[in-house]
Amino acid sequence: MKHFLVFILIVFVLFSSAQDSYYSSPVKIPIFLSGSFAELRSNHFHSGIDIKTQRKNGFPIYSVADGFISRIVVSPSGFGNALYIDHPNGTTSVYAHLESFRNDIHEYVKDIQYMKQSFRIDENVPAERFIVVKDEVVAKSGNSGSSGGPHLHFEIRDTESEEPLNPLQYNFPVTDNIPPKMYSVMVVPLNEFSHVDYKPEKKAYPVVLLNGKYQVQEAPVIPAYGNIGIAIEANDFFDGSANRCGIYSMKLWFDGELYSSVKMDRFSFDESRYINSYIDYGEYVTNRRRYQKTWIEPGNRLGLYNYTQRGGNLKMTDGNYHPVKIELTDLNGNTSVLEFNLASRYMNLERPEPQFTEYLRYDRHNEYKTKAIKLEIPEEALYDDLRFDHREIPVSNPLFSDIHVVHNESVPIHNNVLLSIKVKNLPESLQEKALLVNVDTLTEKYSTAGGAFDEGWVTGHIRSFGNYGVAVDTIPPVIVPLSFKANGELSESSRIRFRIRDDLSGIKSYDGLLNGNWALFEYDAKTNTIVHYFDASRFELGKRHSLMLTVTDYKDNKSTYEASFWK
Repeated sequence: MKHFLVFILIVFVLFSSAQDSYYSSPVKIPIFLSGSFAELRSNHFHSGIDIKTQRKNGFPIYSVADGFISRIVVSPSGFGNALYIDHPNGTTSVYAHLESFRNDIHEYVKDIQYMKQSFRIDENVPAERFIVVKDEVVAKSGNSGSSGGPHLHFEIRDTESEEPLNPLQYNFPVTDNIPPKMYSVMVVPLNEFSHVDYKPEKKAYPVVLLNGKYQVQEAPVIPAYGNIGIAIEANDFFDGSANRCGIYSMKLWFDGELYSSVKMDRFSFDESRYINSYIDYGEYVTNRRRYQKTWIEPGNRLGLYNYTQRGGNLKMTDGNYHPVKIELTDLNGNTSVLEFNLASRYMNLERPEPQFTEYLRYDRHNEYKTKAIKLEIPEEALYDDLRFDHREIPVSNPLFSDIHVVHNESVPIHNNVLLSIKVKNLPESLQEKALLVNVDTLTEKYSTAGGAFDEGWVTGHIRSFGNYGVAVDTIPPVIVPLSFKANGELSESSRIRFRIRDDLSGIKSYDGLLNGNWALFEYDAKTNTIVHYFDASRFELGKRHSLMLTVTDYKDNKSTYEASFWK
């Protein structure tokens, strides 16, 4: 049945005389972007474009082409409310952070939520359930999930591979007459024999735009020696928006030869975390500045590079001058160019003996063990070989271990690393409440890293290096009623709201019962708010109701709120 429907849709598309372009706009307001495809985000590349909605929710969202709704997601974080529409040309369009679905879709979703007794759903939809045509309204724009403000997150994906494609390749009405802007170039020594400006450390140089080209400010020639890498701090912009967006194309020339080329046309979600190797991760963690590398670390499997020579690694050992050119281009052909010279200059530097505990290889499974800590780092969790360092900071209360400085947070990890820490002075009564925590030694605050107790150790998976210890979570979540008066009666006529929060391990689940039956409470993780909208089709109104709300954290601490009200 599904294949027959797809065939009919293909025939309709091929013979539609009214179709000037395959895709139409998902909104019928002027498109201004606050985010671009493959833009650099925390731990991932942005998988679509962000369309501004005039700082408001509730704009109609239209299917960009004929097809059928194939998937519906509802989540308190991430994409929030999202729709996926499969099209007969082999692509899928995605619409995320929606305020609401169209009425019939909304009722379909609500039935599933009640059937599964879960606000959060990720549902594959039968092909014949919601067939849509181009420019048909499917939802309203919003700010759900992990959105930072009202907007539409929009994607085009390859249906078969699920890889996101750059939507701006498909003639959506986005105006772009602004070339990319460069702010700074960084020159980086890539091994222990290299140096920049006669020092064994990377150095950033501000750049300025003069006579249509960027130049290194007050440094036309940069002395360097050995294996050298170049990184650029830059953004792109679109007409009508001050938002900094991502670069589409980046090329590096060395001695007039192309050494590196990157183009943001598509990527795989499995590759997205390689962004932490694509950028200078340490610079981002330390200074919140994102420098895009033009060289490839050996453990970087990112497929965005369409050409490299020597992996983008520049050899500077001949005593000569070497011209360098970086070219940034957007999809509309706007181009920015930076040109400068490197001079191969050697200096015999005194280097301190490197201090480290263990040498770890990026291309093999690594293990590190002491009497108080165990670390298992799987193959390909590192982007390059690592001189790993570990030390302990003795502490007492409130932790039940020493603080373990597990290398340095400025070095990224690609895959989960298994960390075990030996407990100290942990009473048996608290063992099931123990967990790993990431410790900020400056503020003495800590945040959950998960994990569980087993035979004297607390073990869990971590995704970043840093300072870790063992704590316990015995405090139940907090429930704050927002819709009840002091006398216990309702203060709102159409809904019941609560604010819920947990101090450490995080909220694992919540369950609301009306008259003993499960009731849907929608969860907004940004505001820690849950809300139930009264539904006469599921609960008889005009009577007194009993309510019981139970909230549980990841260490199974529970809080319960009970009320009786008339509605």
